[in-house]
Amino acid sequence: MSSLPRIAIVVPVFDGAATLGECLAALLPGVVDGDEIVVVDDGSRDGSVGIAETAGVRVIRLPVNGGQAAARNVGVGASSGDVVLFVDADVVVAPDVIARVRQTFATRAEIAALFGSYDDRPRARGVVSAYRNLLHHYVHQRGAAEAFTFWAGCGAVRRAAFEQVGGFDERPWRRAIEDIELGYRLRAAGHRLLLDPTLLCTHLKRWTLRSMLWTDTASRALPWTRLMIETPGAGSDLNLTLAQRLSVALVGGGLAACGLALVWPTLLWVALAAFGTVAFLNRDFYFYLARRRGAAFAAASLPLHLLYFVCSGVGFAWAWAGWAAGQRAPGTARRASA
Repeated sequence: MSSLPRIAIVVPVFDGAATLGECLAALLPGVVDGDEIVVVDDGSRDGSVGIAETAGVRVIRLPVNGGQAAARNVGVGASSGDVVLFVDADVVVAPDVIARVRQTFATRAEIAALFGSYDDRPRARGVVSAYRNLLHHYVHQRGAAEAFTFWAGCGAVRRAAFEQVGGFDERPWRRAIEDIELGYRLRAAGHRLLLDPTLLCTHLKRWTLRSMLWTDTASRALPWTRLMIETPGAGSDLNLTLAQRLSVALVGGGLAACGLALVWPTLLWVALAAFGTVAFLNRDFYFYLARRRGAAFAAASLPLHLLYFVCSGVGFAWAWAGWAAGQRAPGTARRASA
């Protein structure tokens, strides 16, 4: 065991009492001598701290909620493992995750970071929750092994590489994509990142339509687009494939055609063609949903998927409009050159 890396597991939590106990119970059996679990309580108002203390793990309490990026950085600073494994408080890792993380970093010296995927057995009931979690699973199962981003829901990074690039970016607008942004910086520094779709965990989060719309627009599309503007040449894997980008454009065009059809009814055919093309581009995903949960579930997920593309388009336009406005602001060119 002395030749294998020590694992520091960092679990940020904010009002996560409903899921934290099960999260820690899944992690504890995989811990060996030299490993450590650090729970960083990010200003919780529920019983999260008590649950972590009962589990017998180290707990760091932050006085106010500063976001997961800051909480994770605190956890890394308070730990000493060679490899840091980040696990969200609403995630239950498979029994082999810690051992496989340890083995991967022990045998593949060229890998600086590794992350996995949600499994296809989400716990939360309801069409929205199942759709969201299965979408994540589907995307990660088909992503390129040589990754351009990072995922901190169940992802590990060598401490040396993490510290070299300065850890997670704690700026407010990075929230919700701080792990993606970390992956970009790791790649820019010459490090290799690995997506292992067999490194699985179960997601316990319950989604609502409202939380889905807000997350996809303001917490994903908007900051991710800003990140791409700042990072020319960023990878086009996972959610950024050509088919996904075309789908966003086609849904936007289809909705515009629907509106104009009030004046020019023949444009309804244009809208139908746009939406039909979207269905064709994403047919494998819809067939996957039908195989996993049945045709009725796949049909119910279709409007949710269209909304997902609408949110992506709104966030994309929002980010570019903000960037363009900033470019036109007095002194922008002078500040940029400085």
